Amino acid sequence: MTSALFQPIDLRELHIPNRVMVSPMCQYSATAGSANDWHLIHLGQLALGGAGLLCIEATAVEAIGRITPACLGLYSDDNEAALRRVLTGLRRYADTPLALQLAHAGRKGSSHTPWDGGKLIAPQDGGWEPIAPSALPFSPSEPPPREMDAADLERVRDAFVRAAQRAAALGVDAIELHAAHGYLLHEFLSPLSNRRSDRYGGSLENRMRFPLEVFSAVRKVWPEAKPLGVRISASDWIDGGWDLAQSIEFSKQLKALGCDWIDASSGGLAPEQKITLGPGYQVSFAEAIRKEVGIPTIAVGLITEPRQAEDIVATGRADMVALARGMLWEPHWAWRAAAELGGEVRAPKQYWRAPPRGAEATFRDAKVGQR
Repeated sequence: MTSALFQPIDLRELHIPNRVMVSPMCQYSATAGSANDWHLIHLGQLALGGAGLLCIEATAVEAIGRITPACLGLYSDDNEAALRRVLTGLRRYADTPLALQLAHAGRKGSSHTPWDGGKLIAPQDGGWEPIAPSALPFSPSEPPPREMDAADLERVRDAFVRAAQRAAALGVDAIELHAAHGYLLHEFLSPLSNRRSDRYGGSLENRMRFPLEVFSAVRKVWPEAKPLGVRISASDWIDGGWDLAQSIEFSKQLKALGCDWIDASSGGLAPEQKITLGPGYQVSFAEAIRKEVGIPTIAVGLITEPRQAEDIVATGRADMVALARGMLWEPHWAWRAAAELGGEVRAPKQYWRAPPRGAEATFRDAKVGQR
């Protein structure tokens, strides 16, 4: 039986050899936005793990768009040069397609790293004043962010464009815009965080306006042959907040502008969220958007087992699956999945001797002699 999970998929002119994606995962390990040896080591092991697509972590489009002072950025020549070094190292040994998630933290910016508590850093302590659609804090215990004015809107939109141009110069294969998890673009979408009275707030049409403007501006400068997707939070998990029905409408608008996939996550907007966790708890969002919009979707959220992932793709609930924590725990998860499901993955020659007896066919083109 042919594994659906290990069938290729083409997005524009990007050929992805299987339906497994490594989710973008913040590492909080950059220096002034610039990647370093940690990123080479971290991404290197993931690039050799057999996934069809590797998405680099949320990458800020301006300095105040970082979640923490240690977050990755692509807003300066130094950032670009540092990331070029990492990508050059990856491509020397791995041919895994590489995506990059472009992001702006909005009101969740200027925070400590998670292992230092994650609380807001005051400007006098080395942080900065976060910006947001409205002057509403993420947590009631925090000071409010500054409400964005017309100049901020223009600057941030242009920052996404410049970061996309830098990504194109680096030869990145795909971009994902981050409109999820309570960060800036999601903050515009949700009525819980967007209380503006101008053309960027109020109605669903108005709340979608700025994220759609950002997408359209990026699509215009991003190479036509390369795909551009969007990660959304399909639900705030809070009554009166952003929900699946609005996500479907947003996805329809994105599709009309040339969006190539929806990465359907959820939550992250406010501490009041009430999420019922369980295996594949977000897959229904990807399924509904795929059915209603007719756009490729990526399912995420406690997808841990190969046969679980196979079922999601084989039954048409999503076009791809993405793993985050599962890949940190098991960077070669796709190897195990290929062995269990009868699929094939590429692996470096140095690892061709790795498969256990009976799983030798897992590695495509592997030819190992004895000496």
